[in-house]
Amino acid sequence: MYTKGDFHLHTTASDGKFSPKELVAMAKKENIDIMSITDHDTIHGIDEAVQEGKRLGIKVVPGIELSTLYREENVHILGYFNDTSKIGCELKNYLKGMHEYRTYRGKKIVENLDRIFNIKLNYEKILNDAEGIIARPHIAKAIISAGYKYPWDYIFTNFIGENSPAYVPNRKLDTKDGIKLLKKNNALVVLAHPVLIKNIDITEILNMPFDGIEAIYSMNSANDTKIFKTLSEKHNKIITAGSDFHGITKEDSKHPLKIGQVSLDEKNIKIFLEKLKEV
Repeated sequence: MYTKGDFHLHTTASDGKFSPKELVAMAKKENIDIMSITDHDTIHGIDEAVQEGKRLGIKVVPGIELSTLYREENVHILGYFNDTSKIGCELKNYLKGMHEYRTYRGKKIVENLDRIFNIKLNYEKILNDAEGIIARPHIAKAIISAGYKYPWDYIFTNFIGENSPAYVPNRKLDTKDGIKLLKKNNALVVLAHPVLIKNIDITEILNMPFDGIEAIYSMNSANDTKIFKTLSEKHNKIITAGSDFHGITKEDSKHPLKIGQVSLDEKNIKIFLEKLKEV
């Protein structure tokens, strides 16, 4: 039976620092025996991770983190699949459109950085280095690689954060439509990092047809976790655990994370896998 699970991890297929293969190897070193790759709005890294997991003896659950919007608030949805063969054309076509938009968005942010802040970057190199979807961490890394002496957190806060004039918003589905899209494509649907939702009553969101809630999360306080576990029981939701690891090191940020920094225990992993079989 699986005893330690991290169900929220990112790779170079979206905005992570390590490839799917590298991430699975790192999880092995942290004694993770079940994990999920949940890249933003893409499933590109899953097959590589699943194969490496088989080689190293780690179960890799195919997943995704879908960006949605509810009442102007960012609500991220974690979707988990039994296998990628159950993912239909409708979701694949939506993700293809998201990929194209993110490429456009990345180019616009690079142009804005030049125009507004005189930060000059090689967009084609960023595109090539990203290998998948261009996300803001790729741009932050390019700023540092180009020789600009700014810390990682400063770049996000001042140059590419939501309050910067260089920022270009991502395209997002309505939350209810996101849930519907994932469920139509045989996904187990979980509310991601509820602790980051600030302006909406979580109870209102949990009245939507989520299967679960990420009650155990790396940025939770002990009290946060207690509250979300209580809410999961009240609303009859399963719970998951995720580090939301992107590969950010101490050199990159004041707030580095580690794979398995939080994890799901054996009892709740069993509940998760039984629920996953039903979708």
